[in-house]
Amino acid sequence: MSTSPPVVIVGSGLAGWNTAREFRRHDKETPLVVVSRDGAGFYSKPMLSNALAANKSAQALLMKPADKMAAEVGATVLAQAEVATIDTGARTLTLADGRTQAWRDLVLALGADPIRLPLAGNAADTVRSVNDLDDYARFAAALDGVRSVALLGGGLIGCEFANDLLARGIRAVVLDLADRPLARLLPEAGSTFLRARLEAAGVGFRMGVSVQRVDAAPEADAAERLRLTLSDGSTLGADLVLSAVGLAPRTALARAAGLAVNRGVAVDRLLATSALHVHAVGDCAEVEGLNLPYVMPLMAQARALGATLAGTPTPVAYPAMPVTVKTPACPTVVCPPLQGAAGAWQVAGDDAGVEAVFRDSTGRALGFALLGQATPRKQALAGEVPAWLG
Repeated sequence: MSTSPPVVIVGSGLAGWNTAREFRRHDKETPLVVVSRDGAGFYSKPMLSNALAANKSAQALLMKPADKMAAEVGATVLAQAEVATIDTGARTLTLADGRTQAWRDLVLALGADPIRLPLAGNAADTVRSVNDLDDYARFAAALDGVRSVALLGGGLIGCEFANDLLARGIRAVVLDLADRPLARLLPEAGSTFLRARLEAAGVGFRMGVSVQRVDAAPEADAAERLRLTLSDGSTLGADLVLSAVGLAPRTALARAAGLAVNRGVAVDRLLATSALHVHAVGDCAEVEGLNLPYVMPLMAQARALGATLAGTPTPVAYPAMPVTVKTPACPTVVCPPLQGAAGAWQVAGDDAGVEAVFRDSTGRALGFALLGQATPRKQALAGEVPAWLG
């Protein structure tokens, strides 16, 4: 085994572990260290929003514990270890407990944090979010006796959790300031179709409002545990509140180390940050202006960076990458046009499905959305859309 300093990966989510696997495909000798602030087990974060329907416990979602992953990729794992500081000049990092770790190359796979709404009320601290396996375990345990959940956020994750809760016989009400669900990904006709299908399955919607307060329900009202006060002055009862309003890339550590940060940690096509021998992947990374919190971009990054770290510089490329929304009540596939793309939606649909294609002035497809029985068109349309990052 080599005696050179190790490649150190900070983060043990899909981005961190897949980068480790890809690196080991090319380099069997260089020492490898994975630093994780949790138990470092391997699981798929996207599975958290449809685990209830599959009757999966947090333990069942764990694909491999840390020791098996360590053996698989030949790594030393530092679990339950928080990184306090990074010294890019000395190529060392310091953990919260005072330990230091030298590195040849550093990979930041830090992920993202749930955005927290500034809620008032004596029960505001009971609002939950699900961003990792431990969060899911606590959320699933809290569902005992719950009949209704208020879901803050009508985007991808909010709609997925709303659909998933139906499997437990729990009614979810989705609340969002936007006037329709999945407003950032779907044209109006697509949102209307999705909402109708989810409503028919049992999901409620309150659009165009935000939650101002979360309070314990008065003792005289035993129907629900919590009382939500909305921006229009009305109230809503619920037994539990789940926030799914979005994610913010974890950038504090990188910023403190002097790295360039925009929305995410700024990297080039080689996933290199503004400091030599420091890279970033996954939800925390912004690749030439693109911060895409989806699995397929993450996997593309891991493959490219694994080769680069092993000595073959490989720029990441993003073909058009459709996203399947996990809402069985309304099968949905989206390949959103990149932000700022000029064009318009062309929509065809009926009671069975909606096919929407975002086209530029020349008729070229730049994105699409397929719902219901239109979803089999995914393959054909994906071939028309140009690469997101060629």
